[in-house]
Amino acid sequence: MKRQSGILMHISSLYGDYSIGSFGKNAREFIDFLVENGFHVWQVLPFTVTDEYNSPYKSFSAFGGNPFFVDPEKLYEDGLLSKDDLENAKQKTPYSCEFKRLGKERFELLKKASSNIKDRSRIDAFIKSHSRLEAFCRFMTLRSENGNKPWQEWTINEITDKETLDAWKFTQYEFFTQWAEIKDYANSKGVSLIGDIPIYVSDDSCDVWENRELFEVDEKGYPSSVAGVPPDYFAEDGQLWGNPLYNWKKLRETDFGWWKERIDHTLEMFDGVRIDHFRAIEAYWSVDATEATAKNGKWIKGPGIDFVNAIKKGHEDKLIIAEDLGDITDEVRELVKESGFPGMRIFQFGFLDDSNSIHLPHNYIKNSVAYSGTHDNNTLFGYLWESGDDVRNRMLEYCGFAGGDWGNASPLLLRTIFASVSDLAIIPIQDFLMYGSDTRINTPGVADGNWSYRVTKEQLQNANLDFFRNLNRIYKR
Repeated sequence: MKRQSGILMHISSLYGDYSIGSFGKNAREFIDFLVENGFHVWQVLPFTVTDEYNSPYKSFSAFGGNPFFVDPEKLYEDGLLSKDDLENAKQKTPYSCEFKRLGKERFELLKKASSNIKDRSRIDAFIKSHSRLEAFCRFMTLRSENGNKPWQEWTINEITDKETLDAWKFTQYEFFTQWAEIKDYANSKGVSLIGDIPIYVSDDSCDVWENRELFEVDEKGYPSSVAGVPPDYFAEDGQLWGNPLYNWKKLRETDFGWWKERIDHTLEMFDGVRIDHFRAIEAYWSVDATEATAKNGKWIKGPGIDFVNAIKKGHEDKLIIAEDLGDITDEVRELVKESGFPGMRIFQFGFLDDSNSIHLPHNYIKNSVAYSGTHDNNTLFGYLWESGDDVRNRMLEYCGFAGGDWGNASPLLLRTIFASVSDLAIIPIQDFLMYGSDTRINTPGVADGNWSYRVTKEQLQNANLDFFRNLNRIYKR
């Protein structure tokens, strides 16, 4: 890794006129904005279709792209939509993603654009060359024909709605074509793009439907054991994610073929990737599917270094970040070290108690990524504001706060992160803007009200830009 800095902001949070961020001109503007202020990395969250709570971590496919990110203006420029179509698609309420409206209207708009295509040869060739996307398009079409029920309840298994199938193929072609152009633009400006791989998939997904032998599911396709984590800082009952667990024995027999395809697919899209919940590769928390909480689970050994070596092959020049957070043991630390992957250091976690935590900046190592917080954390200012006096005082004393109004302490905290020895320092966009907890993007264990945060262009322009330019200059990032 080079010594650099970056910003964590999902595409959905990007400003724009069409209810959610997209792969349009505003993505290029944000890349220019990063360069102008000394940043060279843009990290995003998973690009997958989201679940009913708008989370990208429990998707219908590990391979398919979220059609909401397709830029409507590009479709207008290509003559596939009218000006009226664009006007009708414009944002109605400011500052947040309009998920309900998107769910009702956006795919129909994309279907209209698809119906206006005269020559589908490029689309068909693209889909045929990406078999996982072809399966995803079939899955989503059949799901529609079965009243959007989970695949385990389907009664229709043959596609009759060719228009919907064509629309899904079109959205995937546009999604990956538009994103490839954004990636080329970013790389031309010296900006690297980091993606995110959720460790698990949904039981109602193309992945399980197409490869059920690779997952712990019963004969009907329902999970027999599900994923989660034991009680921790975020949730006293643990977190019961509900995703089916992998049949690691079967995956090992195929030399982890499905996972290697997934890594290949992701690293074609990005310059690097963060593997979510990497600790599950050493050991994972298994909960019986009948349990109501994650409390009564058990640890089971994961595939370990054999898996790591399999996915690294052919990607030695790519950045792979191990999300080594949560209930971390010596065995997990040893696996991360043996993998060579940089781990994560979370500034907020360094002050939970008076221990000599690895998340205190003086304990960071070069081969690590320093974050003020992740998408699951409160904002840095929100954390400072809402913490108890003991946590707050430890944080302020550590960063050399001299007294006075600690509401103005965010620059000191951020400076400490940028000054650390970690090769890569990344801050969420909310911390770049020094905003409070009302801009938080996700609260683990809470189903509703997440993922909708969006930034405005004016907010970016009004940020403390000189401060960040100087941080990047002073600390050689």
